[in-house]
Amino acid sequence: QLQLVESGGGLVQPGGSLRLSCAASGSTWSSYAVAWFRQAPGKEREGVSYISPGGGSSHYADSVKGRFTISRDNAKNTVYLQMNSLKPEDTAVYYCAAKLGSALLGFKSNEYPDWGQGTQVAVSS
Repeated sequence: QLQLVESGGGLVQPGGSLRLSCAASGSTWSSYAVAWFRQAPGKEREGVSYISPGGGSSHYADSVKGRFTISRDNAKNTVYLQMNSLKPEDTAVYYCAAKLGSALLGFKSNEYPDWGQGTQVAVSS
């Protein structure tokens, strides 16, 4: 089982940027697809972005398309989420999650067995 640790969250003003990191233990990280989810207070968890094991394929929720960029460095066992032009509605706890392989990639949270503890992102003036 992977150990996932998110970092990079914080408080930022609207229009600002943050880069989240998801660092993993384990030597087979390059075989895992990784997704970012977020959950705002009182709302259901929603998918934000995912990336294939090799990094060649990625997908974004409509709400973040054009503002967020997912990437990965398999040599560092890390996936990143660059968040630009942040809005107050981006405020949430952000989680990374991983699944082995690249079949049927999507935003169904129950398809990802490995999860990090989450990192808080707050966008406010």
